[in-house]
Amino acid sequence: MLLSLVLHMYSMRCVLPAAVLLGTAPTYVLAWGAWRLLSAFLPSRLYQAVDDRLYCIYQSMVLFFFENYTGVQILLYGDLPKNKENIIYLANHQSTVDWIIADILAIRQNALGHVRYVLKDGLKWLPLYGCYFSQHGGIYVKRSAKFNEKDMRNKLQSYMNAGTPMYLVIFPEGTRYNPELTKVISASQTFAAQEEFLCKECPKIHIHIDRIDKKDVPEEQAFMRRWLHERFEIKDKLLIEFYDSLDPERRNKFPGESVNSKLSLKKTLPSLLILSGLTAGMLMTEAGRKLYVRTWIYGTLIGCLWVSIKA
Repeated sequence: MLLSLVLHMYSMRCVLPAAVLLGTAPTYVLAWGAWRLLSAFLPSRLYQAVDDRLYCIYQSMVLFFFENYTGVQILLYGDLPKNKENIIYLANHQSTVDWIIADILAIRQNALGHVRYVLKDGLKWLPLYGCYFSQHGGIYVKRSAKFNEKDMRNKLQSYMNAGTPMYLVIFPEGTRYNPELTKVISASQTFAAQEEFLCKECPKIHIHIDRIDKKDVPEEQAFMRRWLHERFEIKDKLLIEFYDSLDPERRNKFPGESVNSKLSLKKTLPSLLILSGLTAGMLMTEAGRKLYVRTWIYGTLIGCLWVSIKA
């Protein structure tokens, strides 16, 4: 019986992170909303600085579950400076949680609060989160022919004019999944089942970083397009070598020396305790519970109305 209980608790290990991350969302939105109102007549840079700090607190809690809770080992290859800097982060898009890799790198540069995403348009309808991502500096874009380049340029220019710190995350590949490609999906699922990918743990995450100076990036659109294709060709070759190298010694690692980067609990645990503590305190009173539920309901409705007009 004890063994069964242990196995059951192990199988449910993903429930706690999901419950905490979703459960603290109203608390976070209430804190942000209060600051948004209080800062209405204050300089925008002051609002942005506190908003970035709030975002850092929430995302630090997210990283507690993705790194400390899971015990995953982070192996870094390449050049990752410890200082903050304004960057455009271009990455391949292979899974639903690729965005967390940007957080993993940003917290190691003390720039977690500055992370802002270029997001697919459909995500703006997420309850509570959809509106907030836009307020934090995220940019929603429509894919392919519906992409509005002028609108994106205007939003980015407004952030530059305001001096907004940017750790701008973009996934140029845009998507990992096309429901119309049924044969590809079926073949992928079959392969995953055969290789037991659906059941395996992921004890290590290998991250290859290649920092490119702004002056080395072409500005003309035609050259930029070609440059981007070349960068992704390099990326694809790295991945092929990583997974399928003929030399076993070169498989499951990137070229060069790796650094085992462990995230300290001092950077994540306080955020978990603060947000979960505030949420628990709110839920202990009847008035708090009503506020909590109303935030979920009305916050979602108001957020959806806002992004339908503004985003």
